Amino acid sequence: MMNFELSTILVLSIVSFATLLRSTFGFADAMFAMPLLAIIIGLKTAAPLMAIVAMTISTSILIKNWRDVQIKSAWRLFISSLAGIPLGLWFLKGNYDVPMKLFLAAVIICFSTYSLIKPRLTAIKSENPAYIFGFFAGVLGGAYNTNGPPVVIYGSMRKWSPLAFRATLQGYFFMAGIFICLGHGFAGLWTHTVLSYYLFSLPLVFVFTFIGGWLNRSIPQGKFDRIIHSLLIAIGVFLLLQTVQGMILA
Repeated sequence: MMNFELSTILVLSIVSFATLLRSTFGFADAMFAMPLLAIIIGLKTAAPLMAIVAMTISTSILIKNWRDVQIKSAWRLFISSLAGIPLGLWFLKGNYDVPMKLFLAAVIICFSTYSLIKPRLTAIKSENPAYIFGFFAGVLGGAYNTNGPPVVIYGSMRKWSPLAFRATLQGYFFMAGIFICLGHGFAGLWTHTVLSYYLFSLPLVFVFTFIGGWLNRSIPQGKFDRIIHSLLIAIGVFLLLQTVQGMILA
């Protein structure tokens, strides 16, 4: 049994706030949690932990909102993600911690900056580019559980309505999450430590999923969104500096 040391308390706190983000906005849980968990427990523990947590959150949300999921809009993203997941798992299994952390930091900083600036992207009328966005989402999902950015940017360029946007994200995350979790399991990443962290966090995940659903209906999303993405940029910069410092001192 895992003792409630400082690291355990930190992990549970991070997972709780990540759950709140996912339940409130529909994404951003892994982008918040992965860089922090990578520092505390390492990527090989953080990735499978957040994958299982994300599946639990998606399931909880879809139980109530499954009628809004538009599977037809998500299947191209999902199919192409399957091709990218093995490549992401290959990066995760190898000794690529430093480049992975650098790339993860870059993804978080770029995506959060994009979300704050919200540039006018050219609208995509064809569904075919979904295969490209889905592939990169699969790579990021298999390695870092951050398959959100490519899908969110694609959805913005497709000009989905807010309802279709949130519903399609959850449908995609649920389908892709099944294969990401299975991939982690077959890769031997479901360790005793991962499952212990998950079991300890499970009650908190349910509580903060409920709270996030309430916040989604009551808090002005625009203002809160800007605060969250500013925080994500700060986390990405911190991870970048921490990784570079480790390279210099090594």
